[in-house]
Amino acid sequence: MLHENQTPPLPPAETTVVVAMSGGVDSSVAAARLVDAGYNVIGVMMRLWAEASEGTGSENRCCTLEATEDARRIAAQLGIPFYLLNVEKVFKQHVVDYFVEGYTAGVTPNPCLACNRHIRFDHLLNYAKALGADYLATGHYARVRDTDIGFELLRGADIQKDQSYILSVLGQAELRHLTFPVGDLTKPEVREMAGRYGLPVASKSDSQDLCFLADGDYRRFLHDWASEQINPGPIVDLDDHVLGEHQGLPFYTIGQRKGLGIPSPQKLFVISLQVEDNTLVVGPAHRLGRDTLAARNVNWVGNPPADVFSCTVKIRYKSRDRAAEVTRLSGDRLEVRFSERLRAITPGQAVVFYQDERCLGGGIIER
Repeated sequence: MLHENQTPPLPPAETTVVVAMSGGVDSSVAAARLVDAGYNVIGVMMRLWAEASEGTGSENRCCTLEATEDARRIAAQLGIPFYLLNVEKVFKQHVVDYFVEGYTAGVTPNPCLACNRHIRFDHLLNYAKALGADYLATGHYARVRDTDIGFELLRGADIQKDQSYILSVLGQAELRHLTFPVGDLTKPEVREMAGRYGLPVASKSDSQDLCFLADGDYRRFLHDWASEQINPGPIVDLDDHVLGEHQGLPFYTIGQRKGLGIPSPQKLFVISLQVEDNTLVVGPAHRLGRDTLAARNVNWVGNPPADVFSCTVKIRYKSRDRAAEVTRLSGDRLEVRFSERLRAITPGQAVVFYQDERCLGGGIIER
């Protein structure tokens, strides 16, 4: 139950598992399956930082009062202890500040990666260990397999919901203490199982990204929290002709078409953001394509592959796999060469490597 093809180190009744609860259907079913299997289960929900809305208090959409009460109610129904862990300060430092710094540096960051690296699978995992837990369980759609040469991170059984992309920051030290109890299920199966367990969140909608925004508007958020670092500047074409003025580079991302405000006989897209001179470069769609990228901060789930190897690659959470050849460079950097030109290569996003169902690791797109 804890790991695919793995026998727990102790009988279930003596194995303690902390479940990261959110009040949603995935983590609730994860907790219910573990209780049903006989493990000693503890529910923990994290209180995350959020900006205060006008006229209201501060409430992160991942841990609203309603979500907290749902999680507490599920824990009581399952007969397990429930704790609320305040991680507002560390979340602000490692996730929110990372988000703001990325955009003001001219890249498009993925805060979920930072949250997994620093909050869920560092801060929360250490808290679980302090409670005496053998494992931390989450509702992610992924799987862990124990092999003779180490732990493998596998895609979730539901390809449409697979979350191995945002778990590519994990390594052996984390995976030996992690389990994903719904990773072998599809989303419809999870909802059906929630109904059979009698959980009141069976039909609850999924949570959304950028949970710390009061209104979901990241441009407004950046304007409020980094206004001194956001300044208007020129919009130029690929021949350096000035076409108009942008409102601030953090408000744009590569491939964006809407909101440019430029009269043109052809559709124009954001080609690049030149932070050094605060210039936004636009051009036609066919100039978006690239067949190479460079990545940094590369993490390998297991032993690093050969210096040059072939695999499939994802450059966005929802993008499909693309064939590529990867060349490892010095330190934690590498170069990826695709077999075709791709339009959506965006600095700041993750590039993640796969061999069939196995996630090898990932890094941050540098250029």
